[in-house]
Amino acid sequence: MKISNTIKLATLALTLGLTTSSFAQDATMEMKKGKKMMKKEKMMMETKMVGGAEMYPNKNIIENAVNSKNHTTLVAAVKAAELVETLKGEGPFTVFAPTNEAFEKLPKGTVETLLMAENKAKLQSVLTYHVVTGKVSAMDLMKMIKEGNGKAELTTVNGGTLTAMLKGKKVQLKDAAGNISTVTIADVNQSNGVIHVVDTVVLPGM
Repeated sequence: MKISNTIKLATLALTLGLTTSSFAQDATMEMKKGKKMMKKEKMMMETKMVGGAEMYPNKNIIENAVNSKNHTTLVAAVKAAELVETLKGEGPFTVFAPTNEAFEKLPKGTVETLLMAENKAKLQSVLTYHVVTGKVSAMDLMKMIKEGNGKAELTTVNGGTLTAMLKGKKVQLKDAAGNISTVTIADVNQSNGVIHVVDTVVLPGM
């Protein structure tokens, strides 16, 4: 009888121990999830400095971009391509935003030619090649690259493909011609998506 009671007590203790351990593991997992969510929410609420101006997460892509002194060429191009209302839209959009210096790397006269009224369709094609539907954070990109064994294919609004990869801790983009662009400022959150500042203009197959 004593042996039977001892076995019952031992079984009960073991069951309680396992249950407590399970509860503790669940609680730990929930805490980790909660911390990740809080970190993500905090990142989304952060303002970042781009081109000497503060980028506000409660403003849309255009409202923020017009304040960056490093993106005056991009803003002029977006206006010439009549894409302002599109990028003010609900989205969400992920925009790889080339700086003025990025546009200056193009062959002489390229920007001026693209800004001509008769080249609007070509300009639209170039600009929408820098836009991906949906909000893709740097963390999302890194996860996609890891899952793709070092590469991730991004389908742009233009219909073309950009290949994302990592160089050290920096995300890089390879365009249709093999040109490489590096993300210099990541996760500039907007009310209708996210901007990643890049140092080189990517070009679709033209």
